[in-house]
Amino acid sequence: MYFNLIYKYNLIFFNLFYTYYKYYKMKYLPLFVDLKLKPILVIGGGSVAVRKIKLFCSVGAIVYVVANKLCDDLKKIYNENKIKWLSKKFNINQLNNIFLVIVATNNNNLNEKIYKEANNKFIFVNVVDNLKKCSFIFPSIINRSPLLISISSSGMAPMLVRLLKEKLETILPKSLSNIVNIAGKFRDKVKKYLIKSDDRKRFWENFFNSIFSSYVSCNNFKLAYKVLNNHLKYKNKLSGEIILVGAGPGDSGLLTLRALQAIQRADIVLYDYLVSKQVLNLIRKDAKLICVGKRYGYHFYSQKKINNLLILYAKKGKCVIRLKGGDPFIFGRGGEELLYAYKYGIPFQVIPGITSGIAAPTYAGIPLTHRDYSHGVIFINGYNYKNCINSLKFNYSSFTLVIYMFSINIKYIYKQLILNGCSKNIKVAIISLGTHDEQYVKTGILSELNILIKDSFSPRILIIGKVVELRKKLSWFKISKNHFNNKNYILNLL
Repeated sequence: MYFNLIYKYNLIFFNLFYTYYKYYKMKYLPLFVDLKLKPILVIGGGSVAVRKIKLFCSVGAIVYVVANKLCDDLKKIYNENKIKWLSKKFNINQLNNIFLVIVATNNNNLNEKIYKEANNKFIFVNVVDNLKKCSFIFPSIINRSPLLISISSSGMAPMLVRLLKEKLETILPKSLSNIVNIAGKFRDKVKKYLIKSDDRKRFWENFFNSIFSSYVSCNNFKLAYKVLNNHLKYKNKLSGEIILVGAGPGDSGLLTLRALQAIQRADIVLYDYLVSKQVLNLIRKDAKLICVGKRYGYHFYSQKKINNLLILYAKKGKCVIRLKGGDPFIFGRGGEELLYAYKYGIPFQVIPGITSGIAAPTYAGIPLTHRDYSHGVIFINGYNYKNCINSLKFNYSSFTLVIYMFSINIKYIYKQLILNGCSKNIKVAIISLGTHDEQYVKTGILSELNILIKDSFSPRILIIGKVVELRKKLSWFKISKNHFNNKNYILNLL
């Protein structure tokens, strides 16, 4: 029985080891090689060879080409003296003193011959599109030089590698290049100030999570260097920041790349009701989320309290994201909040978003301007409708009017528009939950406004102008069939 038990566990261990060995053992070792002034031989003169040659030239390699003829792109590179055309035919002696060989011909017999000869001479060789005839392969590269990231599926799933590269390209900001360069210049200085390696590790960890990165991304290098020097002077003191981010109208696909990068590094997120669940799901998982949204009659967080929270967390050294629906500077009180940050000397930046006044009509198939229908567009706030509409002295038939937050004052807005010369028959559209799957659009004429609003729900936006007529032809976004009856969605939103 004892021996049976040992045998059983040994068998389990062997199976686990074999599974690990089979699926996780690396076939290729990732290496970053300095090819500056290294001799590289490329056999072939077509488009595939061009791609490899450009890569080698970019890192300062000496490239020799053997090809019967050169394609147009390769001729251009040759005429610029960036490569050396050795010969039209290959011979074994061309492999002498070569560091690495690329074979890019459509002659299988020649490819086989070169592969064997290169292997015999212990020269790295890559026969393009023939994994079995490669002693090395090229990874997919994400270039934020001097920061480089390579991805490879060992030749098994190149399309997956391409998709992963696309994902990483969107996540990693271009400013990483400058961040790494600046950090590299300061390494010796940091070693001088901080003798212990543990202290240096802690310094760099805190440093890269500080506002320094934000300053570099905004090209504010003067302040970036100041932060770096202050970090050395006050080793453990972290600087907080406030980032005002526009979350767009709802569809997370409309979130800007810069906004995505910001919410991925947030410590604290103060968000509004209008920020969609899709966008909230993209926030860094360990960030603290606080809903500070305001609705008519429900102000759990006053504007003053929101301002104080921003300052409180920023002073604690946190990266505080103020996440607003649409664009923070379009009826979003973004300016007020940043003035408060300015008053307390808190560093800040703003990342614009797509305002619902632009996105919702677009998803409804209503272009706000069209040379045959509308010569301009005006955005107004429905809360302050009197001052806005009274000051608008223009021909309503030639412009588009977009009104935010209009529901409470709808009757008075209608009267004010009529008093100011707007036709009762002008086309109007009310768009609810613009860009969401549950988007709901009602169109009609101005005199039907009271009826149209009853068939809609918040959040909504009002479009007035001849351009609404174009919706019949330009409507493209397929809304959910359960748009109005989706009670769960409406309850969650409320």
